[in-house]
Amino acid sequence: MSENQKKVWITGASSGIGKAVAEKFARENWQVAISARRVELLDELAKNKNIFSYPMDVTDPSKTREVFNKIVNDFGNIDLCVFCSGTYERNLEKEINIENIKLTMEVNFFGTVNCVKAVEQYFQNRKNGHISIVSSIAGYRGLPKSSGYGPSKAALSNLAESLYFDFKKYNVKISLISPGFIKTPMTDKNEFRMPFIKSPEFAADKIYNGLVKSNNFEITFPKQLTVIFKLFKILPNRIYLFLVTKVLGKLMKD
Repeated sequence: MSENQKKVWITGASSGIGKAVAEKFARENWQVAISARRVELLDELAKNKNIFSYPMDVTDPSKTREVFNKIVNDFGNIDLCVFCSGTYERNLEKEINIENIKLTMEVNFFGTVNCVKAVEQYFQNRKNGHISIVSSIAGYRGLPKSSGYGPSKAALSNLAESLYFDFKKYNVKISLISPGFIKTPMTDKNEFRMPFIKSPEFAADKIYNGLVKSNNFEITFPKQLTVIFKLFKILPNRIYLFLVTKVLGKLMKD
């Protein structure tokens, strides 16, 4: 490993956005540590000379700390973390399924919290670095048939804003990544039309440019869908609920 190369740790890197982001950073000559549960998919990615596999389950806090410490030991340092781990079960979102909601929160929210906790002391001591959290525009406001996924992403967005203040005094940057529809194994489960859907490679380019070449707190894409959802955020409840019932309700119904 070269000491001159920038170094990034990416979770949820076995497929979808996480995989595409890992490949993008590797093409840009970063040293890339990747983590996820599916070892065989990580090992396939690690055939790239700039990518190194560190399997783990983000819901295990002690293992998460252990893996991060090993990465730092192997790499020498870490400049950036991109926390992408997530789960989504479309069929279980159609009604209030307690077990699905618990699992979704455990992976999407608490899994990310475990990762942040694992790197907290390292970045605070270093007094430099960058932590990014992948949320979703689905967390902007409540959506039909999203009793687990939407709230988990809303929690991540709130978490990122809170961490921004907590880490700023240590000169550690916090970024929030809020994608729209991206064609991944998770969105392939959707049975409704997904407007302005983009490829994982498109998402990876936007994320890389936003993290490396911009100082914005939030990275959102695609622009067309983001504008609509940001408008939803500022609408009065009465108008928002009416519009979603009439428009998105029909789009997302079975």
